[in-house]
Formats: sequence, structure tokens, C-alpha cells
Amino acid sequence: MSEAPPDHQRRIRPLGEREFVVMMATLMALVALSIDSMLPALDEIARELQAGDPNRRQLVIGVYLLAAAIGALLPGALADRFGRRRVLFGALGCYAALALVCALVTSFEALLAARALQALTSAGLSVLPSAIVRDRYSGDRMARVLSTIILVFMAVPMIAPSFGQAILLVADWRWIFGGTAVLSLLVGSWVWLRLPETLDPANRQEIHFATISGNMVGGLSDRASVGYVIGGGVVWSGLFGYLNSSQQLVAEHFGAGDGFALIFALMAGGMALANLTNSRIVMRFGARRVSHAALFAFIGVAVLQVWRAFSGGETLWEFVGLMGAQMCLIAFMGANFTSIALQPFGRTAGAAASAQMFVRSLLSSVLGIAIGQAFDGSARPISLALLVGGLIALALVLYSERGQLFRRPNPPYRPVP
Repeated sequence: MSEAPPDHQRRIRPLGEREFVVMMATLMALVALSIDSMLPALDEIARELQAGDPNRRQLVIGVYLLAAAIGALLPGALADRFGRRRVLFGALGCYAALALVCALVTSFEALLAARALQALTSAGLSVLPSAIVRDRYSGDRMARVLSTIILVFMAVPMIAPSFGQAILLVADWRWIFGGTAVLSLLVGSWVWLRLPETLDPANRQEIHFATISGNMVGGLSDRASVGYVIGGGVVWSGLFGYLNSSQQLVAEHFGAGDGFALIFALMAGGMALANLTNSRIVMRFGARRVSHAALFAFIGVAVLQVWRAFSGGETLWEFVGLMGAQMCLIAFMGANFTSIALQPFGRTAGAAASAQMFVRSLLSSVLGIAIGQAFDGSARPISLALLVGGLIALALVLYSERGQLFRRPNPPYRPVP
């Protein structure tokens, strides 16, 4: 027998697509805010908490990304059993509480521990929006909606460093964490009032190890998906490596100084524009055609980056132009890779999303930490990482597509009940 929704949910008015997109993007953006708003404060945090080695400050970002990857393993399976809303509210509560803990720490090690715990317990904010979208959409329409969500989501990396920089003008770095806690409570109130449960009661899964592990293995063992999952992780590792070392690379090596936040915003704005373009063209050309073309262009730009980084004399604006182009191309791959990888799964979308997010994020965060720690005062490590990552991703996509690129096998759009 189907489970009746609670009275509160019966009173929720239907959520239009525009508000739905903004809400899902905002949930994901809370995670981005916890990462990007810290960038201008890394030097101050390291100095006050006596972090030691200059590269060690990167761990404030890298540890969060790594723990979020590990935390992504469970929320989807729990949401397949208990529903999307309950798991979302648990993640939001942990996010807010541990942001306050981060604001009160007295040592660098305690900050890293609190950041790791926050990322572990709030990973549902990254995982569940994809599953909720899969509850409502399929095919290229799903890719379009995901791309639009990421477009809105990209507004946060544009403003987050400026948000952190603005707080530093009037207060110390601890207030950045306090601000993210307040924002998460506001978002939680909005979700409570406007988002109904999207999981069909008929699709609820039992909490049995065999069921959960089987659904997760299924989310990773499908040949049509696995290349996009791992390939996406390898490509994103280059972006994470840049994110970890961006303050040292742009502000210090290339001498941008206080202009770092503005430059970061401009590059993130390029990603937002790319996602807007993707959302407009993906229904016409298909997720595979768009993402495959972007992958080839990514490899081509990476070759130029390696040449400039090793030839000597690379200027700030040359680096910004090339890296900005790569961030745009990653945008054309991100939502489309995710959509293609989730397409084979309907009833187990939560577990599949968790398993895929876990592998993709774990791979990208571990490699991203390694790329960041390889920073040697130049753009050479990041340029090599992007080129190698692009070539590996191409091989993996070829595997998933059985050597046939630029196809459009996705079924036409149909809402998923």
C-alpha cells in the first residue's frame, strides 16, 4: 500500500520549473559557498592557526572536498528508503551546526577535523539534487534542467570569494563560517515550505546491505555509465587542483594580489555563461554530441596551456584566458556527463547518484589535492594535469560508447512520474 503524504506536504503548492531549478541550485551552492568563500581567507587562517608549510593552507579546501566525496556514498541510498526531504533536512542541520564549530576552533588541526565532519554529514546537499531531478525528468530534458541548475549554481563561485573578502574587511575569517550557517538555515526554511517529496512511494527501497550495495554497484557497473563517471572525475580533478592552488597561483605567482577575487569571479562567470549556452543547445544537439565536442576542445586548449607554461614568460592574462576557457569547457561536460551516467537508472536513482558522486568526487578530490600540493610556483603542474586528464577522459568515454562518439541515443523527453 502506498504511504500517504503528511498533511504539510498536501498543503504545498506545485513547484514550478523555474523555482525548482533555483532551489536545487541553491542547495548545491551551499557546498560551493563553503569552499570558495574561504579562498581569500586562507592566508589569514594559516597565519592565525599556525599551519606551517604554505601549501598546507590548501587542506582547508582539499580536506573538505575529500570528505564530501566519502560522504556522498550514503545519502542517496538513505533517500531511496526514507525520502528526499528527510535526508535533505538532516544534511542542512549538520551543515549549519558544524559551520559554527569551524568558527570556534583554536587550532589548524581542529579546523580540518570540523571541515571534514561538516563535509561528510552534509554531502546530501550535493548528491540529492541530481536524484530529485531524475525523479522528475529523463533524457536530454534532464541534461537541460541539470545544466540550468548548474548555471544558477555558478553564481555562487562568482560571488563567494567576494563574499569572503567583504567579511574580511569588517571582521575576521571566523565570521565567514557564521554567515554560511545563517544562509543554510534560510535555505532550509524555503525547502520546508516549498519542496514536496519527489520519491514515488512505489520506488522506496529497503535498507538491506545487499539491496543498497546491489543498487550502488549497479550505478557503477553499467558500461554506458562508468566511463562518464570516472572520466568526469578525472577532468574535474584538474579544476579541483586549480581551486586548491588558485590563491597561490593567481594572487601570488602571477601577482594579482587583491584582484584575485575579481579574477576568480570573471572565470566563474565564464562557466555560468557556458552552462547557459549548454542549456539552450543540449535539446537540439544532444548531451553526447555537446560533451564530446567539448572534450576534444578541452584537450586542444590543454596542449596550448602546456606550451605556454613550459615556454616561460606566461602572463597573468594569458593564464586567465586559457584557464577560463578550460573552465567553460568543463561546464559543457559536467551536467551532460552526469545526465548520461544517470540515464539508465530510474527506481534506484538515489543510490546510483550516491555511488557515482562518491567515485567521481573521491577521484577528483584526491587527484586535486595531489595537483595542488605539486604547486612549484608556476602553472606547469596544473597545465600537465589538465592535458593528461583530458586524454584519460577521452579513452574512458570511448570505452562507454564502444568507440562511437557523437551519437544521440537518448530517448525523447518524458517526465518521470
